[in-house]
This record gives sequence, structure tokens and C-alpha cells, in this order.
Amino acid sequence: MNTAALELKTDRLTDYLEQHVPGFHGPLTATKFAGGQSNPTFLIQAKSGKYVLRRKPPGTLLKSAHAVDREYRVMSALADTWVPVARVYHLCEDERVIGSMFYLMEYVDGRVMWNPGLPELAPSQRAAIYAEMNRVLAALHSVNIDRVGLADYGKPGNYFERQIGRWTKQYRASETETIPAMETLIQWLPANMPEDDGQVALVHGDFRLDNMLFHPTEPRVLALVDWELSTLGHPFADLAYQCMQLRMDSQGVMPGLGGLDRADLGIPSEAAYVREYCANRGIHSIPNWNFYLAFSFFRFAAILQGVKRRAIDGNASSERAVQLGALVKPLADMAIELL
Repeated sequence: MNTAALELKTDRLTDYLEQHVPGFHGPLTATKFAGGQSNPTFLIQAKSGKYVLRRKPPGTLLKSAHAVDREYRVMSALADTWVPVARVYHLCEDERVIGSMFYLMEYVDGRVMWNPGLPELAPSQRAAIYAEMNRVLAALHSVNIDRVGLADYGKPGNYFERQIGRWTKQYRASETETIPAMETLIQWLPANMPEDDGQVALVHGDFRLDNMLFHPTEPRVLALVDWELSTLGHPFADLAYQCMQLRMDSQGVMPGLGGLDRADLGIPSEAAYVREYCANRGIHSIPNWNFYLAFSFFRFAAILQGVKRRAIDGNASSERAVQLGALVKPLADMAIELL
């Protein structure tokens, strides 16, 4: 990874932000947050306070990846809804300032919980955290997209057809070896899509525990972050994606709940979590659940193949990229088991 390319030109950035963000005053320092595979994220400490900066990574990128401008737009639109988001201040599309597009948002002082087993909490606290995540997801899928100005944020209808096509193309663009399970999924998923039920919602695209900032002491989400993959789509994709992650090995590089006793931990079973989501949204049930899970495994495998490709090319924003890239085949194999 070329760490020098990720460093910010703080003098130029200070001048720019003082001109474009009301109340911003330098000097500033920039410290890159650990973790994350997509858009490098920095803590900005300035005379006027703390901020967070998200930028596109430098280097040659896939055409539709790293869409920080979409992140900025969707968080702006959600500012006055029941979906908790950080306040955004400014989007800079002039790559001359720091070398790539970026935006500035508020610094939210909250807890990041990296392990879905929540080992630091008591069973009742774990149950409350999972109930809050469920509430936030249902609130997101209940947003009136016309009212918040996001009716054109994605193409309505045929979501899974478009997503399977998109991630197949992205996977091919970053492919480094032939993986038989991925080849099977590329054929099986389009042939087994459920009939479109007409549901269109704002979907996050990467809804998971560590993309939420929780209140320091309460089981309350202060901000749902990392909106790069958000679009208009089918709400069951977000739910299945989160459940897919929770099926992963609890001891893996991206730990899930696989192998853990959820009841003993106070964490709801997958079936109970899905039932609670349905109750929060006022729907009865989710037919074809295994299709949505298999799709989620395929999509995540394609995303991590891109991470692997960027690591090989020297453009990944985290040294965990190689480890995550190694998950592509196991994820695809887990999807095959659902078929």
C-alpha cells in the first residue's frame, strides 16, 4: 500500500476549508482512522473543533466505486429523518485540493463496536443493541424517498437483476483467479430471482454493527456511517446482508456469530431478528429468504475481490486488505450451501 499517497496536504486543505466551511479555522492536523477498505477517513483536529474527512483513494479505480459524492448527498437528505446520520458540511469535487474528491462532516463522539458478539456487554445490553440496530434498519427502509429528495437516487424496480449484473461486472473487472463457486452463483442467481414485489426503499448497502456510532452509555445509534454503497433498492437486501455477516465465523478476520450460542449471549436468533424487522416495518414475512442470503454472500465476495485487487495494485486503504481478499472463496462456498 502506498501510504504516502494517502497523506493529506494540510496547508492547502486548511486554506480551502477556511474559504468554504463557515466557522472553520485552522491550523489543522489529520490522522487516518484505522480500519475500512474503501474510502480513507481522517480525523481533522482544527482550532475550530473536530471534524471527519472522507476522500476517494488515489490511483486507478473502478468506474462506479468510491462514490463519496453519493455519501454526501444521502446524508444531507436524511438530516431531518428518523435515521441517525452525521451532519455534513461540504463536498469538494476539485481534485487539485488534496488529490481526490472528499467531503467534511461532523465528528460524532460515539462507540464503535467491532465484534458482533459484544463481549464487553451483559446479555441484556446485547439484546438492547440488536433491537436498536433493527429499529434503525426498519426506519431507513421506511424513509419517504420522494419527500427527502432521493427519488432519483437509483433506478426503481428489478433491483436484484441490476445488482447481480453490476457485481458480476465488478467481480470480472477485479478477478485474479477462477473460483468455481462464484461461477456457479453467477449462473444460478439470475435464474432463481423471486418475482419483483414492487418494494423500493433507500438501502444502505453495507449495514452492519461497526458502521454505526452508538451513544457512549446508551443502546442508541447516534450515526449510521459509510453510505458509499447506498442506492434505491430492495429492503430485504440490507437485512439479508446483515444476517449473512452474522453467520460468519466468530473467530475470523471479519468476526460474525458463527459457533456462538446466541441465546446464552442474549442475542436474538436469525429467525427472531427477521421477525422483529417484519414487525417494525409492519409486514408479515419474507419468502425466498435463502435467495436473499445467497445473493448477499455473492455480493460481499465480489466486493472483497475488489479489495483484493486494490491490495495487489497498491491502492488499498488498510493492511487487512489481503486477509479480507482471502475470504472471497469461503463466502462463495457458504452461498452454495444455501442453494
